[in-house]
Amino acid sequence: MALSTVTAVAPPTRRRSSARTLRSARKAGLGILGVVGFLFTWQMIPTLGIVNPEYLPYATEVLGNLIGEMRDLEFWRNVGRTVSLWAVGLLIATVAAIILGTIVGLAPFLRRATHTTVEFLRPIPSVALIPLAILIFGLQPQAGIVIIVYATFWQVFVQVLYGVADIDTVARDTARSFGLTRASQYRYLVFPTALPYLMTGLRLGAAVALILTVTAELIIGIPGIGRQITYAQSIGDWVTVYTYVVVAGLLGLIVNLLFRFIERRALSWHQSVRGDEVL
Repeated sequence: MALSTVTAVAPPTRRRSSARTLRSARKAGLGILGVVGFLFTWQMIPTLGIVNPEYLPYATEVLGNLIGEMRDLEFWRNVGRTVSLWAVGLLIATVAAIILGTIVGLAPFLRRATHTTVEFLRPIPSVALIPLAILIFGLQPQAGIVIIVYATFWQVFVQVLYGVADIDTVARDTARSFGLTRASQYRYLVFPTALPYLMTGLRLGAAVALILTVTAELIIGIPGIGRQITYAQSIGDWVTVYTYVVVAGLLGLIVNLLFRFIERRALSWHQSVRGDEVL
């Protein structure tokens, strides 16, 4: 009697999970390799005399100073001030953009009536509003919030506007024919359609808000990372300048990773995320 050989085949779910783990490990490895390469290049530029070490300190010197700064409570206070200003500005801009974007996006007449105004106001650099903000609020955090909200608002508003306007007409007519209330239409039709756009706007807006936060601290003198950079530059302490520049970059990286994580969680049902998981 012949013995049959049975070959075990891993379930598709397990194979996809292994593939995702392998891709994640490969991305992490390449990311670490890129960071090491960047630090090595930075270290070699002043070492080889390409740039005077006085103006471009060694990477090891900056990282060592960063570790020392992290032991100081005032360092964390400055980071907290920057993050607080960023969060307040982003929150105000997001709430205003969602409300106005939904109202304008659901009304074709309002979209046509506001199109020219939006296209005129959106490209105005927020930095150009700094003198006006200082004139109104003085050298206070409120002046920084104004420019943060202005820049971030347009990032979220435009995405919400397009998302709400992208509702499929057949789906809308079907919802009406089934007698769905306006609240149900918002919950089951408008919100799922606009959510991918909203998450994109939030991710872009969060990055822009952080940039404008540090800019406001640099120019207006609001307490935080930006003001520490200005102060260190004024006394010629370039190691501290680069230290806080690195801190600002790390904050930007954390913000981007955080909102990407939130986006993937919020859109776990969406094809854009599910498609990435299958590939």
